[in-house]
Amino acid sequence: MYEALDFSHLLGTPGFSDNLLNTHFGLYQGYVKNTNSLSDRLKELAENAGPGEYAELKRRFGWEFNGMRLHELYFENMTKDAVELDENSNLGKKLTTEFGSIDQWRKDFVSTGALRGIGWAILAYDKRGDRLFNTWINEHDVGHLSGAKPLLVMDVFEHAFILDYGMKRADYIEAFMKAVNWAKVAERM
Repeated sequence: MYEALDFSHLLGTPGFSDNLLNTHFGLYQGYVKNTNSLSDRLKELAENAGPGEYAELKRRFGWEFNGMRLHELYFENMTKDAVELDENSNLGKKLTTEFGSIDQWRKDFVSTGALRGIGWAILAYDKRGDRLFNTWINEHDVGHLSGAKPLLVMDVFEHAFILDYGMKRADYIEAFMKAVNWAKVAERM
């Protein structure tokens, strides 16, 4: 049984109203609830389900589970007391190697987040290839790089910003980039 994590310590984060954050926390809690419900239902159906019902619930489980986990990663990589990324850290050096500079990486990440549509912008680390990628995850279940670990996760569904920014996604992205917990992101690598 999964339990929703408490992210109330983020209330008061500059650039994010408490109303927006509380609304977003409630959405996340729904993913946790739905993940648990689907897990229980799939156990019940494992032996007696018709192939259609089981298959559709199995597909839906991945969507709900990823929605839960991506939100956890998103909230965990935010902080009220943001500091700049240390250029001399392992992550800073790797970003410079992969993208030419931290500024070039940032431009690419922000551009990824500004893509038309709903989804997630992710800085992912492919340990096997020792590479970093900025990638787009559509919805929750399309676009994951198999085996790559999400380091920085930015929610770019409208629910993440519309209450505070309307349709000004670029302003939200700027606020998000100022709220990144770089210690957490570096720890994930």
